[in-house]
Amino acid sequence: MHPVLFKLGPLEIRAYGLMLAIAFLLGIWLSVQRAKKKNVDPNQIMDVSVLIIISAIVGSRLLYVLFHLEEFRGHWLDTINPLQSNGQIGIAGLTMLGGVILSFITVLIYLRVKKLPFLVFADIILPLFALGEAITRLGCYLNGCCFGLPCEHGGFCVTFPPDSPAGAMFGAVPLYPTQLYQSFYGLLMFGLMLLAEKKFRYTGFQLHLFFILYGIGRFTIDFFRYYEESMIIGSIAGKAISLNQGISLVFILLGIGLILWNHRKSSGTKAAPAWSGRARESK
Repeated sequence: MHPVLFKLGPLEIRAYGLMLAIAFLLGIWLSVQRAKKKNVDPNQIMDVSVLIIISAIVGSRLLYVLFHLEEFRGHWLDTINPLQSNGQIGIAGLTMLGGVILSFITVLIYLRVKKLPFLVFADIILPLFALGEAITRLGCYLNGCCFGLPCEHGGFCVTFPPDSPAGAMFGAVPLYPTQLYQSFYGLLMFGLMLLAEKKFRYTGFQLHLFFILYGIGRFTIDFFRYYEESMIIGSIAGKAISLNQGISLVFILLGIGLILWNHRKSSGTKAAPAWSGRARESK
């Protein structure tokens, strides 16, 4: 693995941070291009993107801390301070679904205050979230975090170096590379959402589809992923169920429910048209 790609003097360019930055920058650029096609002010996409970046980091950190309180007992400042008490620089420990949830809530409130259409912005941005997932998970793989369980039946497995989080946990044991599974699924999800966009044109469809596809992928892949006991909330047929899988099930049911609700609402009437008015320029 290559958690540190290269150094510039005392500055380390870390794989995960670089991939995350690429994912955000590429996602913002592509969102701006998609916004222009839907007559949405690109400046407002930029404003929303900043909110997403901040809330994604805060939400991911918050959910991680809530389920790892013992890790911070006696040094609570480490929950937010990039200069950790053990001398480490940077904040390690994020749970992505916390960032997804807080981003949705933050953007929804912001757009309602600004009287802008949440569903239109969601349709523009969410396919790029799937692409960002594909890129970011490559950073997880290079960093050796978010790793899988020991391979039970051979197949495509990876042995991580001892100085990686995966290696420190399991040693020289082949593990399921769940980071690569999620990266591939992110690309698949991105392609499916773009294809579906051409056929299903009602406003909000990408949001509904995102809930279903993301939920299915995360719920399935997480059966092969390692989680601490604090993240396990139950079991199904002898298989441990993580908090993230529980949230994923809610996503799936929510997405299906929204699609059925929209279908029932639009039966006999025209489906909700795409928003065509150009938003006012941001000041």
